[in-house]
Amino acid sequence: MFFSRITLHDDARGAGDFHQAFRSGYGLHQAVWQLFADHADRERDFLYHMQAASGPPVVYALSRRRPLASRLWQAETMAFAPKLNQGMRLGFFLRANPVRTREGKRHDVVMEEKHRLKTQGMPRQKWPLEAELVQEAGEKWLSARAEKAGFRLHAVRADGYRQHEFRKPAGRQPVRFSSIDFAGLLEVVDTEIFWQEALCRGLGPAKGFGCGLLLVRRA
Repeated sequence: MFFSRITLHDDARGAGDFHQAFRSGYGLHQAVWQLFADHADRERDFLYHMQAASGPPVVYALSRRRPLASRLWQAETMAFAPKLNQGMRLGFFLRANPVRTREGKRHDVVMEEKHRLKTQGMPRQKWPLEAELVQEAGEKWLSARAEKAGFRLHAVRADGYRQHEFRKPAGRQPVRFSSIDFAGLLEVVDTEIFWQEALCRGLGPAKGFGCGLLLVRRA
């Protein structure tokens, strides 16, 4: 596996695909995909996280192949093979699309919680603050996945809840999903499962739009 920190070239504005990439959020995500699309029918074999709140975007990617050369992006890439031990504690950051699947449909866990309060007849003015709903629903969602992904949570903050909508070209249906930013402390319980399921496979859906990459550091 390879871990890359990807930034724009200093002269990126002169690249032919710069304006296409920054025309929309969808175009920017497609520009990241192009770094790993060495042929037309290549399936996604990478995870990435994009920081783009202010200033030029910075992309962190975990991939099975090195990113391709690009006039738009420059990549600092290193082999990624961390030494994991049972009981190791790691600080983590994760942007995930937290959903539950019922009857083949995905349900946003925060909206699901709001729907539950509404159907119970609780007056809106008595609802918890949205930050509390996000924390509770997000933490419950991540905790439910921790054991199957080979780790145990010791502390977690869930915030930054957002609804995303990307317009595809040619009048196709827009892409809609939500995300929550998680940060905290975890303990590795099973090194092999943690490597395969949490790090390499990633957590939750919407991985094609920058969700699912678990970024870790020694605590």
